[in-house]
Amino acid sequence: MSANSQPQRTDDLYCIIVSGGVGSRFWPVSREDKPKQFLDFFGTGQTLLQRTFHRFARFIPTDQIIVVTNESYAEETLRELPDLNRDNLLLEPVRRNTAPAITYAALHVAARCPGATLFVTPSDHLILDEERFRETALKALTFARRNNYLITLGIVASHPETGYGYIQWSDETLDGFHKVKVFTEKPSKEMAELFVKSGDFLWNSGMFVWNVPTILHAVHRHLPDVYNTLNASGKAPYGTDAETAFIKEQFGCCPGISIDYGVMEKADNVLVLPSDFGWADLGTWGSIYEFADKDQNGNAAPATNAVFYDAEGNLVTLSDPNRIAIVQGVSDCIIAEHDNVLMICKKDQEQRIKTFMADSELRFGNDYI
Repeated sequence: MSANSQPQRTDDLYCIIVSGGVGSRFWPVSREDKPKQFLDFFGTGQTLLQRTFHRFARFIPTDQIIVVTNESYAEETLRELPDLNRDNLLLEPVRRNTAPAITYAALHVAARCPGATLFVTPSDHLILDEERFRETALKALTFARRNNYLITLGIVASHPETGYGYIQWSDETLDGFHKVKVFTEKPSKEMAELFVKSGDFLWNSGMFVWNVPTILHAVHRHLPDVYNTLNASGKAPYGTDAETAFIKEQFGCCPGISIDYGVMEKADNVLVLPSDFGWADLGTWGSIYEFADKDQNGNAAPATNAVFYDAEGNLVTLSDPNRIAIVQGVSDCIIAEHDNVLMICKKDQEQRIKTFMADSELRFGNDYI
């Protein structure tokens, strides 16, 4: 596909933005009442959710962009996305991971456009080359429109990253899409180095493309409990006034399972499209540090006023733009403040943040989470 080409029609193209996570690894900045998709980590003037919505609005009509989120985030989502059609905001009454959320969205779209092609994306990814991303997305959508495959975007690995899952691709190709050999969980540093060195492993982006009949068939086959619960033998009232009440009653009966584990790792019609458009899953403070501007000593203070003395390799973020941070004699730390919590943590210990959060809640109450 050429850089300027697009499908001749877009009326059957839909984007599903999955936006229900809490983002606990970004505590104390990401909180239960305002998780990371509603934050602007880099001071761009747009939250991660807003950037995601506008990224897809470049090539998919806004009335065909669906957001799936927890019902507690409905008001904030509508406030942040004034161009989002209210009927395109799908609310989960409880969290059940990505498989039920994506199945709900697919069934909702099927009632409007049974042959639709879907691009499924998390709400909190960083993408630096928006134009190359658009080209890649349209290539995948065009292919999925006419082929019954489950497609995932695999990111060309630039370094041995332990925070991402990996996809091993095979030499068997179809129009530039590769058959998938295996999905792997987040590896050790040694295994990540082997993966990157081998050249046949890609980062798992968590972005998927498929047409509605193909994904619903896959869920029916591999996750029948999810499919039957949300489809109700074909009698579910999607596209009617009764849809909300039906979901409130049925959604919590679904098992909590990811689309990766429940479908992608089991299906035999999975393809991966190797992609390179400056992608990062902003899942950890380390990923924020990686992409933030730094001074000559490797200190980063995105959207924060900070002065460093005898300090190296720190990440500092303050919630109050009128506050300054003076950092002296500290190296390789995360210094994060929001509202009533200040956390100072060594960067190589950030995997303990969930423990810090849980202990704080236990000792001081849930006002701190």
